[in-house]
Amino acid sequence: MNPSGVILYGPPGSGKDTITAELSNLRSEFALFQRLKAGPGRATGYRLTTAERIEQLAQAGEVLYRNSRYDAEYAIDRREVSALVDSGRIPVVHMGQVAGARAVATYPINWVRVLLWCPEDVTRQRCQRRGDRDLGARLKVWHETSQDLVDHALEPWSLVIRTDQVSAAQAAQAIDEARLAGAPAEVRDIRGLVG
Repeated sequence: MNPSGVILYGPPGSGKDTITAELSNLRSEFALFQRLKAGPGRATGYRLTTAERIEQLAQAGEVLYRNSRYDAEYAIDRREVSALVDSGRIPVVHMGQVAGARAVATYPINWVRVLLWCPEDVTRQRCQRRGDRDLGARLKVWHETSQDLVDHALEPWSLVIRTDQVSAAQAAQAIDEARLAGAPAEVRDIRGLVG
């Protein structure tokens, strides 16, 4: 089978971390792609670096995508994706921007593009339950993600999963089945989803 990867796109609280853990429980080959991060905030799940290093990698053509959010800068570097793929792993990349999902999908493996969604009140409850100190910022990002989806309503997705309606284990199973089947990315009813 050709190398594959998973892009999990969704707003804060949509279950990216939880579903990634379930994917790893399902198959040991699944591995969270740890983005480069320069700035304050959470360190778990990231490779900490400096903004200058991200800029150097970008100048060298090594960055698939970079963005700023929560007063920090993030980057997805080609070298780390390659390292995971070359070691037989299945990279799981978390995204919060459609442009980022599109940019990552240019890396030449078979990507399963998964749109995770939950209503704003679910994001609020999940963020409060896990003790996020920046709830206001996360809810602002929820709205930005909703608008991002509407602005890119014709963006194709392999799967759309309402994480308030299925368990993380069910979502992981559906993602793995889509990966094994080579599920094509298709345009979905985005306005109906976020409306």
